[in-house]
Amino acid sequence: MKRFTLALLMFGLSLMASFASAQVAPPRPPRQSNGLALTPPMGWNSWNKFGCDINESVIRAAADAMVSSGMKDAGYQYVIIDDCWHGARDSNGDIQADPKRFPSGIKALADYIHGKGLKFGIYSDAGRKTCAGRPGSRGFEYQDARQYAAWGVDYLKYDWCSTGSQDAKSSYETMSDALRASGRPIVFSICEWGKSQPWLWGETIGNLWRMSGDIYDGWESRDGHYNGMTNILDMQVGLESYAGPGHWNDPDMLEVGNGGMSFEEYKSHFSLWAVLAAPLIAGNDLAHMSKETRSILTNKEVIAVDQDALGIQASRLAKNGDDEVWVKPLKGGGRAIVLFNRSKQTHKIGVTWEALGYPATLELRVRDLWSHKDLPKAHGSFAADVPPHGVVMIRVEA
Repeated sequence: MKRFTLALLMFGLSLMASFASAQVAPPRPPRQSNGLALTPPMGWNSWNKFGCDINESVIRAAADAMVSSGMKDAGYQYVIIDDCWHGARDSNGDIQADPKRFPSGIKALADYIHGKGLKFGIYSDAGRKTCAGRPGSRGFEYQDARQYAAWGVDYLKYDWCSTGSQDAKSSYETMSDALRASGRPIVFSICEWGKSQPWLWGETIGNLWRMSGDIYDGWESRDGHYNGMTNILDMQVGLESYAGPGHWNDPDMLEVGNGGMSFEEYKSHFSLWAVLAAPLIAGNDLAHMSKETRSILTNKEVIAVDQDALGIQASRLAKNGDDEVWVKPLKGGGRAIVLFNRSKQTHKIGVTWEALGYPATLELRVRDLWSHKDLPKAHGSFAADVPPHGVVMIRVEA
């Protein structure tokens, strides 16, 4: 009797263990990157210049100008509508475009942009509402992703307004999975403003992540509430190791040509974003930009630094008061160097080969990327007079 009871007990325990193990889901395999944006994305976004004052004519004009201005030839691909394109959801819950602003619909607009040989981007939000109060994607992630795929979307900027107590990583994981399930390759831009340090978790969730609040079209912060260009630049220090092919630190869109800075300051802005391997997303009025603005945005030698296949973000190698040296390693062993002068007077700034990791005796070729000239070969070091609020940007190679 005791043997029977013991056997019955053992059988029961075995059955319970089998049942319990059957209820435990197998561990989820690690999320892999989506294989997109192996170099920093390049394009244009409507927000910095137009805000909510957008319609399909504005977006089509931007696409036309991206081609006619030479920006497409310089590497720009994405035409991205930011906030305020949304109308209401239909009876099935599918998001629709504002019928007054986009009477032809988003699919027709995407087709027009694709017909120019460009790619199309759109905007949504992880919360119930976007930052401008339009319908967000909270609770509709998979439905919205399917809609974007059906429209032909190639890029999604995903904001962080009206999110309450939502967990950032989980919220962005949900949309990331929804985009993958849509069956269309869509670059995923995490616009969470750096509040939960997305560089620590974003690599396999998105392709780029904002690491600050919105950029302000000015040299430095205004009234302590806005991030000027140099303020955001300083926030990049120490984040270099988190950037690489397919996953980039995003210091926000370019302000080049919007009028808040001088020509020299915009050259600095563009040069520094390039060595940072930052996404180069223009934010000006492409259809009416000046020759000076176009000369900055289409500088192919500077763009080549940003798009270098090695995908390393520059480090600030030296800082002596207002004088800085930023260095980006390049494929093939060269270096891109930005000598940056924050002051209001011309300063001579230099760098030694030893600081770059080269032998002091090495002779290097030097190319000035703004004058588009080869300079005399240099031994041991390089120095130049740098204008106020300006840069000298060079490429050195053996």
